[in-house]
Amino acid sequence: MRKIKIAIADDEQLFREGVRFLINKEPNFKVVFEAKHGQEMINFLKKTSTLPDILLMDLRMPILNGVETTKIVQKLFRSIKIIILSSYTHKSFVLNMINLGASSYLIKNETPKTVVNTINKVFKKGFYYDTNVTEILHENLNSSGTKKTRSHLDKNYLSKREIEVLELICKQFTTLEIANILCISPRTVEGHRTSLLLKSESKNTAGLVIYGIQREIIELSIL
Repeated sequence: MRKIKIAIADDEQLFREGVRFLINKEPNFKVVFEAKHGQEMINFLKKTSTLPDILLMDLRMPILNGVETTKIVQKLFRSIKIIILSSYTHKSFVLNMINLGASSYLIKNETPKTVVNTINKVFKKGFYYDTNVTEILHENLNSSGTKKTRSHLDKNYLSKREIEVLELICKQFTTLEIANILCISPRTVEGHRTSLLLKSESKNTAGLVIYGIQREIIELSIL
């Protein structure tokens, strides 16, 4: 019997062990590698002589997260099908990963039966979207056509200018002061501020500061 070769990338050891236990119970599944972060997975893929068929991957990992790892895998190892296993449920994460080439997106509290079924479906068809993902895709198609959505784990989620504005906001500069520092108009600054509030889902400047710290965009030393 041809076994489906599976690699796992997740920074939580307990979760990796649980997934490995689940997979090893299936006669047609075989775990070929486990990684604590994306860079470790990429290093393995570059040196191995036998690539996995399926990559089960978390999004939030140290060193190299799931978003950036997906980009590299899609560029260098397109035969590998990526199934995201994440605790992030917001539609921006789902849409971003599907746009980047993920073959499926599962929430970590899914049943073992669902995970097994998804792996089999992706291996046979190349993709598998459950009801929740399908609804999100239809909603996005109806509201924005082919417009792509990024998540905050994407290193390009914020533009260079938005990051500059965010840093200055966190340093408590006023709109006019930011405009003078960056040589742009106050109206443009306000536009960037509005964009930052929307992307970070923050309600005010305090929320932006918290967002910047949590996402490691802003260092505490600049505050």
